[in-house]
Amino acid sequence: MKLHFRHLFIVLVLFAGVPPVQSVLVPMGITLAGNKSILFWPATASDYVLQSTTSLASPNWVAVSNVVPVTVGNNITVTVTNTSLARFFRLYNPNTSLLPAGMALIPAGAFTMGNSIGDSDITDASPTNVTVSAFYLDTNLVSFTQWQSVYNWATSAGYGFVNGGAGKAANHPVQTVDWYDTVKWCNARSQQSGLAPAYFTDAGLTQVYTNGEVDAVYVNWTATGYRLPTEAEWEKAARGGLSGQRFPWGNTISATNANYFGNPASSPGGFSYDQGPFYYNAAFFNGGQPYTSPAGYFAGNGYGLCDMAGNVMEWCWDWYGTPYAGGSDPHGPATGSVRVLRGGDWGDYADLARCAKRNNFYFQSLAVNGIGFRCVLPFSTNSQPALTPRLNIAAVGGGQVQLTWSTNYTGYVLQAAPDLVAASWQTVTNSVGISGQQYSVIVGTQGKTRFFRLRQN
Repeated sequence: MKLHFRHLFIVLVLFAGVPPVQSVLVPMGITLAGNKSILFWPATASDYVLQSTTSLASPNWVAVSNVVPVTVGNNITVTVTNTSLARFFRLYNPNTSLLPAGMALIPAGAFTMGNSIGDSDITDASPTNVTVSAFYLDTNLVSFTQWQSVYNWATSAGYGFVNGGAGKAANHPVQTVDWYDTVKWCNARSQQSGLAPAYFTDAGLTQVYTNGEVDAVYVNWTATGYRLPTEAEWEKAARGGLSGQRFPWGNTISATNANYFGNPASSPGGFSYDQGPFYYNAAFFNGGQPYTSPAGYFAGNGYGLCDMAGNVMEWCWDWYGTPYAGGSDPHGPATGSVRVLRGGDWGDYADLARCAKRNNFYFQSLAVNGIGFRCVLPFSTNSQPALTPRLNIAAVGGGQVQLTWSTNYTGYVLQAAPDLVAASWQTVTNSVGISGQQYSVIVGTQGKTRFFRLRQN
């Protein structure tokens, strides 16, 4: 009997390297059974609800209600038919926060961007009303050890960087990275984590940015992967929910708030809002420059973000331009000569650490020990989780099935087991090819049921 089978898509909840807070790893697998498919996941994930949608472009996730879960061995199984349109599946836990580890949610909403406090020396940041969509932002600057982990993976996967980055210690922020390095690193972090990269070197968004120092970089703003914050996103995040304040916590600054070079009013040329003391922050003035501080050393702002003022300046996506645009989710000028830096650093005065201060005096090819960065992840109310690889399966006749998954998800292996009761998962050694943007492998069912899953190396 000929098997009629439409492509069935299954979202595997792996959270590749970005585990959500208060969540567990919930791998989902799949097998064919005649004109039906069996989905399965660990019985320990009893709080999860199976949902499906027919489209990922405009998903409408609904609970799969016409199935009866059956526990087999250590797994929950459900059987679904393959006669309907292609369906995408996910596991949803309404009781679990999906806040990615190490990140804070910056809520959507309007804020006043710019020099609303009226500091006379800031002349390129006239106050304007901006609305920003919700997003996630690293609570800490990218640390040197975090940089190295992605950098080592990236260079083995064909990426090229002009600067290898530096850090005073493993838990200090990475520095001595130029803008191009950070953008490529964002792409590498995305791909290492099984996410769609955001940056490309062509307008068609087909050539992932991996090498060279390219100014004509194109952004897929809907990609699931990491990217630099826009200038508007950075300032909204830095303000931490406060309005009309000079710094993320208020209108004055001291060595107990941030790591910067103190220059209080009592010093020649000092600032009225700097409470000092004068000179480098004594807590980190040791071991030679740079006098950076550990990530997360100072208290976070209202959103829980640390070092939004001081330690190292942070690269943003935007070209520098004046006046900057208001409106909704501005991305800055289409072209320019320098990229924007924000936040101040360990070796500069407090004036650079102000929320409204825009720094445009370093070309994007310059890498110095006072510049670092942090990353954004997009927020989606339609996706829980949004950061998931998917495995596709289709019968091709002759007792064989074709399994495919996106080439974005490098570092995964396909495994199979003959049953779920005493599952003995073995790596599928059949040759894996690439067709378009999909890995593809054809395997035999050997006349028996075989269960398949993806696992990260």
